[in-house]
Amino acid sequence: MPEREPREEYDGPATLVTDESGVEVTVRLRGHFEPIDGRFHWWGRITADRGVEDHFRSGDTIVLRTPYGDAPARLSDVDPWGRFRIAGTGRPPF
Repeated sequence: MPEREPREEYDGPATLVTDESGVEVTVRLRGHFEPIDGRFHWWGRITADRGVEDHFRSGDTIVLRTPYGDAPARLSDVDPWGRFRIAGTGRPPF
């Protein structure tokens, strides 16, 4: 994986990974360290993609993989433009 300075945002390619398969997507992610619970919280949206809607549902737990790392994440609501929200805590994949 490429070396780089840690950031609080990432826009780019990613893969949603489950036990059975992976779906290539584009994501916009942001995050910050939360001093109250001592963890890094990250979140964002997955660009609308029919492949995501065909394979995943709101509430699914997946692994999000970027060129900089992997992290467990949870999919939630879909906005009016067809973009799933994704969120995780701990070390982000960016």
